[in-house]
Amino acid sequence: MVARSFPYDFGVASKRPIAARAPSTLVNRNVTVAGHRTSVRLEPTMWDALLQICRLENKPMNLLVTQIEQNRIESSLTAAIRVYLMSYFRSAARFDGHRVSR
Repeated sequence: MVARSFPYDFGVASKRPIAARAPSTLVNRNVTVAGHRTSVRLEPTMWDALLQICRLENKPMNLLVTQIEQNRIESSLTAAIRVYLMSYFRSAARFDGHRVSR
């Protein structure tokens, strides 16, 4: 079997030194989901968007993330949060943004 070389570093058996790898831009935060503490890693922009939705909907982050968890079909909570954020702002752009931009 011939070993293949991939153009991307997936962090598995990389031959590049650790210092040469790009640092992670993800931010790890703890949230409480249905009474259980868990950690979530998201990009800073995603955290900002989640906080903005919490303010707009007047909901604590733990409640909003619990609701996302209860309705998720994605493979992970992090993926479900990203999908929720995309859907929320896509819906807002579709209904409000187009009216305002005309």
